Amino acid sequence: MIKSLSDTVTLNNSVSMPGFGLGVWQIRDGKEVIDSVQYALQAGCRMIDTAAVYRNEGGVGEAIRRSGLLRKSLFVTTKVVDQGYDATLRAFEDSTAKLGIDTIDLYLIHWPIGDHYLETWKAMERLYRDGRARAIGVSNFGQHHLETLLQEAAVVPAVNQIEVHPLQTQIGLRNYCYAKGIRVESYSPLGSGALLDHPVLNRIAEEYHKSVAQVLLRWNIQNEMIAIPRSTKEEHIVANADIFDFELSFETMDQMDALNVDKSVS
Repeated sequence: MIKSLSDTVTLNNSVSMPGFGLGVWQIRDGKEVIDSVQYALQAGCRMIDTAAVYRNEGGVGEAIRRSGLLRKSLFVTTKVVDQGYDATLRAFEDSTAKLGIDTIDLYLIHWPIGDHYLETWKAMERLYRDGRARAIGVSNFGQHHLETLLQEAAVVPAVNQIEVHPLQTQIGLRNYCYAKGIRVESYSPLGSGALLDHPVLNRIAEEYHKSVAQVLLRWNIQNEMIAIPRSTKEEHIVANADIFDFELSFETMDQMDALNVDKSVS
C-alpha cells in the first residue's frame, strides 16, 4: 500500500508507476483539461490517465508542456479503442503526436471488442518490444477475456483498469488479477459521484472527519489498487490527493465492502 502521493507501485515488468493520479474522462479538451491537469501536477500528482476516445490528449499534452516538469518525472497513460494490428499501430502514433511525447508509459486496450483484442495485443507487444510503450495493459477486461488473452500473449498485461468502488467491488476479478501479477487500477473510484450522498459513507466520513470522496479513495488505496479520480475543480483535486494522513480500520473496510451490489455507475 502506498504511503504518500509520491509513492509508486512496481509493475510486473519492474516499471515503477505512481499509485495515485488524475483521470480525465469526460473533461473537455482545451482550457478545461489543461487546467485540471495543471491543478493535479501542482498538487503533487505525477500520473495522468487519458484515452484516444476522450478526445483530450492534445490538452493533456499542452498541460504537460506548460508544467515545465521533466518528462521522466511524469507517468502518462492512454488507451487504444481501435482494434486490430495495423489500426493499433496507427492509433499509437496519433496519440503520441497529440500528446507531444515519443513514449507512452502505460498503453492500454480500452475495451475487449469481439476477439479482435488478440490482434490488438500483438501490436501492443510490438510497441513494448520497440520501447515505445514502457508497459502495456488492458481496461474493462473480465476474467474470461484475460484467460483467453493469456493463452496467446507473450507479455502478461501489467495493469487491468476496471470500475471499482464499494457498490461494485469486483473482488473475484481483482483476486484473479493479483494471482496473475496484473495490477488493478480503479476508474470511477468515487462512483461517478453517485456515492457521495450515500448515508453509510457519510456516517463514516463524519467519524473520520474526512469527506466521502477521501474515504472512498482511501478504501481504494488500502485495497492495493491504483486510483485515478476525475475532477475539474482545483479544490477537489487537492482534497482528493490529501488521503495519506489517516487510515480506515478493518471494521470500516468491512462496512464499505458490505455495500457491494455488483452495480456499475459509470
